[in-house]
Amino acid sequence: MPTLRLVGRPFEGFENALQRQMDSFTATADADVTFERDHRPLPEIHEELLATGDITDGSYDLFLCLSDWLPMVADAGYVHPLEDHLADSPPDGWPDGWAESLRNLMAYEGITYGVPYHDGPEIFHYREDLFESVAEQRAFREEYGRPLSVPRTWDEFLEVAEFFTRPEEGLWGTVVAAKPDGHNDVYDFCIQLWSRGGQLLDENGRPAFDSPEGRDALRYYHDLIHEHEVVPPESIEMESVETGQFYADGKAAMMWNWSGFGAMAEATDSAVFGRTNYGLIPRAETPAGEHTSLTVCYGLTVPKGSEHPDLAYDFIRHAASAENDKITTLEGASGTRFSTWRDAEVLRANSFYSIVEEVNTGPVNTLPRIPASLELNEILNEMVEAVVVERSLSAEDGLATASERASDLLV
Repeated sequence: MPTLRLVGRPFEGFENALQRQMDSFTATADADVTFERDHRPLPEIHEELLATGDITDGSYDLFLCLSDWLPMVADAGYVHPLEDHLADSPPDGWPDGWAESLRNLMAYEGITYGVPYHDGPEIFHYREDLFESVAEQRAFREEYGRPLSVPRTWDEFLEVAEFFTRPEEGLWGTVVAAKPDGHNDVYDFCIQLWSRGGQLLDENGRPAFDSPEGRDALRYYHDLIHEHEVVPPESIEMESVETGQFYADGKAAMMWNWSGFGAMAEATDSAVFGRTNYGLIPRAETPAGEHTSLTVCYGLTVPKGSEHPDLAYDFIRHAASAENDKITTLEGASGTRFSTWRDAEVLRANSFYSIVEEVNTGPVNTLPRIPASLELNEILNEMVEAVVVERSLSAEDGLATASERASDLLV
């Protein structure tokens, strides 16, 4: 009896959905099959499986791959191309049932290596009940001389965050995932950079983030935590799932985070059930400033070395069906098909899906699609760690050091 072994990051939404999808595959597959799941933190997957190449040693048949890693694993030959499978036996609705932006995240140099499994661009979450409270509106106008409204700029965001920061009441203005794990800490810097009109790389692929926009971005992120203190101090030890739960527990008035964490906020046992809403991430109030977002995708891929690559693809095709994509969503992750985003039941339970489609079908930012993406990401991660967590470097010195290292990397 073949056993398909999967590795991916731990997340209750993934784990519950995958278990249901594996159970239904086992019940319907032509061959007897069992599954094993290995859920590891992202840094561990990176260090122990990708940096070493051990992802191809035959231990795994399925890899729930972060799209930031896809160019590297494809360029290194760590995963099988899926072109032939997709041509001969595509998932129902492939390719038009998925946004082009997501399909592109699972491809490298025109070749597809994975099928999208989980997505959810970053959007703005806020406590609608706080913003609509007459008492809060009156108090805010008295303090700031303007109406309380959902912030459109980072200056407005800071004022609102300061107003709602009341640690003695168990409420903070916002929460960020600054844990130096190469995940949200880097993404947060990128959002701050892009929303000011800055870029990570220029048109020639050279580092461009050591710039006035980059300095403003990194200082602002640092100051939210350490100068303005509108963020709980434990944010430097929190990753994105923990911050999503922090907001769902009613402890933050606002956050920018993955749209999928709206599912936590809209769960019936959430402290903010029925009291949260969504919008655009703020921008810098400058000519170049723009509302921006970032999207990444987790996709199911087949590592080289798998003993059962064809059977592994059969499971990918199964998990990508409209029914199973909806299950991914209903279990707390974020499905990737248009049919899921437009499903009436899904929209009633998770209204943020209308914004998900808007973001993913419009201009959307991603990290550079280069083979050295992991190395560049680690440079940015260490920069944010030094400036924001350890506070061992100023924003100026952190950016200069990181830019020099990135220049050497991208020669």
